[in-house]
Amino acid sequence: MLALAAASIPAKAGLFDDEEARRRIEQIKQELAQQGRDNEARIARLEEQIRNIGVVELLRQIDALNAEIAKLRGSIEVLSNQNDQLQKKQRDFYVDLDSRLARLEGGPAAGAGSAGGSAAPPPTVASASAAPPSRPPTAPTKDDQSREIKAYDAASNLFRRNDFSSAIEAFRAFTKDYPQSPLVPNAEYWIGIGYANLKDYRNALATQEGLLARHPQSPKAPDALLAIAAMQAEQGDNGSARNTLEDIIARYPGSEAAGKARTRLASLRR
Repeated sequence: MLALAAASIPAKAGLFDDEEARRRIEQIKQELAQQGRDNEARIARLEEQIRNIGVVELLRQIDALNAEIAKLRGSIEVLSNQNDQLQKKQRDFYVDLDSRLARLEGGPAAGAGSAGGSAAPPPTVASASAAPPSRPPTAPTKDDQSREIKAYDAASNLFRRNDFSSAIEAFRAFTKDYPQSPLVPNAEYWIGIGYANLKDYRNALATQEGLLARHPQSPKAPDALLAIAAMQAEQGDNGSARNTLEDIIARYPGSEAAGKARTRLASLRR
């Protein structure tokens, strides 16, 4: 009886670990929901101000809002990755817990034979977390994610201060330092917008076209096309601008960029 009671302690400890993982997953879900609500509130406030501000100021605020949205999307993507890791840990824990409960109830399964007897027992949750991984992790570590977000924020802050040359350099450094980051398409988009603000339309167009070629399914792809259309119109090429706006509507009909494209297309046709 004493041996059985002692053997059940790791299983109970594992249940507490499972409860902590559940709490963390729930916390992440709440953070995602709150960020979504904050984003909607910002958009609502911007819509209220549209009637009272000029076009130039409106475009500046839209760009600032897009920068904030990009930052929030990056945070959401990082939190989603953390959520996936916690769920994987929880699944692994259940596999380990089932194995330990089977040993407590009846020992090794009947008919396991010599192969089953020679196999090492599955590790406990505690020992598994303490041991070094057998292969490189598929997701960035918490420290890596923290550095990644700080680097992106630093570049975004330069952009918000209208230091476009420095922002371009910072976003380029980000794409080189974190090539697998889900924020790379966002960084490339803001590099292109930075060039456009500097009136360097050749590099601006090349950057947005590169984003479309490398990340056609990214949420920033329709925004890149919208930026291309704006630059084409700015340079007096209204025909190309109309074609690009129609392309947005055809390729990304449900996107926010498609709604903007319809509005701008109507203006160009007048």
